[in-house]
Amino acid sequence: MEPVYAPVIAFTKGVFRAQGLKFTIVGADNVPRTGGAVMAINHTSYFDFTYAGLAAQTNHRYVRFMAKKSIFEHRIAGPLMRGMGHIPVDRANGAGSYREALAALKSGEIVGVFPEATMSRSFELKEFKSGAARMARDARVPLLPTTLWGAHRVWTKDAPKHRGRSRIPIFVEIGEPIVVERGSNVDEATARLKAAMQEQLDRQQAAYPRLTGADLRYLPARLGGTAPTVEEAAAADLHDMTRTKDEFNS
Repeated sequence: MEPVYAPVIAFTKGVFRAQGLKFTIVGADNVPRTGGAVMAINHTSYFDFTYAGLAAQTNHRYVRFMAKKSIFEHRIAGPLMRGMGHIPVDRANGAGSYREALAALKSGEIVGVFPEATMSRSFELKEFKSGAARMARDARVPLLPTTLWGAHRVWTKDAPKHRGRSRIPIFVEIGEPIVVERGSNVDEATARLKAAMQEQLDRQQAAYPRLTGADLRYLPARLGGTAPTVEEAAAADLHDMTRTKDEFNS
């Protein structure tokens, strides 16, 4: 029984219908019907976790997402996050978060992670952290390469929001599970994961309806769009990090 998660999903699906979002989900059968798995997801939107979780629901699975600890401290979001079994990430105690995620995987849960750690302003894949591959190896569960395209048009950083009835197409693809054998090199496994996700993302971008005019803001510069370049996005990320540290130290 999921007394919190189930009604939240029902409410969220209602919101999606009201927004007119058009989902195309590929590879849902790659989500195991039972047992643990690490769902590794690219990150371009504030709502990525909801769209990836929707894909897992095709096989009646719930995803326990790893999210920053501050969300769990919010008076409204916090109780919901805990009720849904999500996992707080404390940067000051990363080992504790890792142990909690590992325990969830070993008990048969799907744990959702964003290997890029932060949102990509360029909409290109950023460098991946090795945590997803490490968890899959240590828990002896499959790694699910999961890519989203179109989600960033709903709500992303530094761009207009479209949270009303937008009818935006959102593509979700879950690739074939990657097995990270015991004793495997996690850096090599992470490279395999990123390559698989890049291949999926390229396929989604090629199939996505053509963007024109102001919507070119949501297309990577590499593909002729006006989104920030990888270098511009990195500079903006650095500025955010510096500002956060300055505020913390003030």
